[in-house]
Amino acid sequence: MTEIIGVRFKSSGKMYYFSPGDSDPAPGSKVIVETARGLECGDVVMGKRMVEDDKIIPPLKPIIRIANERDLKIAEMNRHKEENAAKICQEKILAHKLDMKLVDVECTFDNSKLLFYFTADNRVDFRELVKDLAGVFRTRIELRQIGVRDEAKMLGGLGVCGRPFCCKTFLSDFQPVSIKMAKEQGLSLNPTKISGTCGRLMCCLKYEQDFYEEQLKITPKVGAYVKTPDFKGYVEEVNVLTGKLKVKPEKSDDPAVVFDRDAVKVLKDGRIRVDREEIKALKQLEDK
Repeated sequence: MTEIIGVRFKSSGKMYYFSPGDSDPAPGSKVIVETARGLECGDVVMGKRMVEDDKIIPPLKPIIRIANERDLKIAEMNRHKEENAAKICQEKILAHKLDMKLVDVECTFDNSKLLFYFTADNRVDFRELVKDLAGVFRTRIELRQIGVRDEAKMLGGLGVCGRPFCCKTFLSDFQPVSIKMAKEQGLSLNPTKISGTCGRLMCCLKYEQDFYEEQLKITPKVGAYVKTPDFKGYVEEVNVLTGKLKVKPEKSDDPAVVFDRDAVKVLKDGRIRVDREEIKALKQLEDK
């Protein structure tokens, strides 16, 4: 077991483990730590606790100190520097006529580096832009191209549910989502109904997927050949949540009849399929 403390550098970013040493900062306080990018000021989101050794990547770097008044002033000055850097970078992008969109700017705590995050449809030759920015700020400049999901996470906004984006509020990592999930959950494969503001599949498709997978194991699928208390027929419609099935009689023109899944016996189950044309048309919704 190893004693750790959890620190986060963005409100909904990933939590990193550090060694608390002799300090015991309370959750919500700010601390100065050393990272791969240099000194950083982060928020303590998890107090001292012991975790299994296999959950950490040794060696753990120690907390340098609990942030003091001077550290907080430096952090605030860096925020203003980021705002100024964003304006200047935008002007330079327009001057160089680069096909890219600036999303965010980060300044490391020790002012050793400025990071500019941008999106672009294609590769961008930004070498001249980096030279201009380095001449203005006299520090190391790094430009990083990010995807539309990361852009949404950085900028935030409201989803179709009316709530703030999950990725901005509590999702530290993006969960894998697929067209197959939408199909298994009985959702319309209309891109406008299953994609978020970022233009990719909604992250919330993942939330109920485990439930649907368990229910689909005991629920006949559309196209299944089943035996009901009254006749044999084919399943035309399934409501996985309620367990209700619409079964069309095999040898009759009578309308489909609703049964509970427990009331039918599966003779030959159906399969949930996503045809190649659907996959091809909707593949871009899965991309990052």
